[in-house]
Amino acid sequence: MPNNLKSKIGLGLWKIPNDECADVVYNAIKVGYRYLDSACDYGNEKEVGQGIARAISDGLCQRDDLWITSKLWNTYHSKEHVKPALEKTLSDLGLDYLDSYLIHFPIAQPFVPFEERYPPEWLDDPASSQPAMKTAPVPLFETWRAMEELVTAGLVKTIGVCNYNTGLLNDLMAYATIKPTDLQIESHPYLTQERLIRLASNYGIEVTAFSPLGAMSYFELNMADSQESVLSQSVVIAAAAAHGKTPAQIVLRWGVQRGCRLVSKSTKIERLKENIDIDNFSLSEQEMTDISALNRNRRFNDPGDFCEAAFNTFYPIYD
Repeated sequence: MPNNLKSKIGLGLWKIPNDECADVVYNAIKVGYRYLDSACDYGNEKEVGQGIARAISDGLCQRDDLWITSKLWNTYHSKEHVKPALEKTLSDLGLDYLDSYLIHFPIAQPFVPFEERYPPEWLDDPASSQPAMKTAPVPLFETWRAMEELVTAGLVKTIGVCNYNTGLLNDLMAYATIKPTDLQIESHPYLTQERLIRLASNYGIEVTAFSPLGAMSYFELNMADSQESVLSQSVVIAAAAAHGKTPAQIVLRWGVQRGCRLVSKSTKIERLKENIDIDNFSLSEQEMTDISALNRNRRFNDPGDFCEAAFNTFYPIYD
């Protein structure tokens, strides 16, 4: 990926409605985004592909200008399902290769054929009288070996993982023949994850933070309280006033200034522009320290919470 600040801000495609998605992708590319963060589970990869194709056709960019990431869903962890899952994603996106392909969660679930349900989502049998999430006995080692074969085949440039903790990352680095280049995790001022980010850096792995504005991604899902917005914190508001920026721009600048890439979602052109307009100022060391001090280890996207609440299965992956 190009090493400039704008390339550090990606468009996150989670929760973008299908009927808006192609236009959002097109507009994001038009205003300067070159990093797109997609996934099978988001259910909108065909529309993402349409937006990319239109942008390329209109001369806004070339394919090589873009960095496109997608993710392997939980139901495709067995070695025989990894390549077909990628090929389905490539077909939907209208691409010959991905720049990065990530294991979405360190969670294996029973295989669901494409023709039966796609994306498969979390429930094993949604039509059941008591629908629940189920897991499958597939070791992450097996899944990673199949991911490595995608690189060897030239279908993806790089591979990585999402939602891993320090123990899983240490284990992965012990057996990986092709090393992960990217670790994607939830991180924001309420969840700084400093030890995990430091460990990844020691391994030479780049960290991408999703939900970089914290609770903002979760209000509509009832997974965060309206009082939990980091944008209303006094240290953020003071920095915004000092630099003539919005609170959101301050928090995003904090994220990239600490060395992370970010994926942030918006459907509005004005907000898309705002989110990448953070390369003309820097936060002071004291401002960085003050914002980091907001950490409360508050994780909004936690399978240990939402799997039980929404899918009737207790399945924590973090302590």
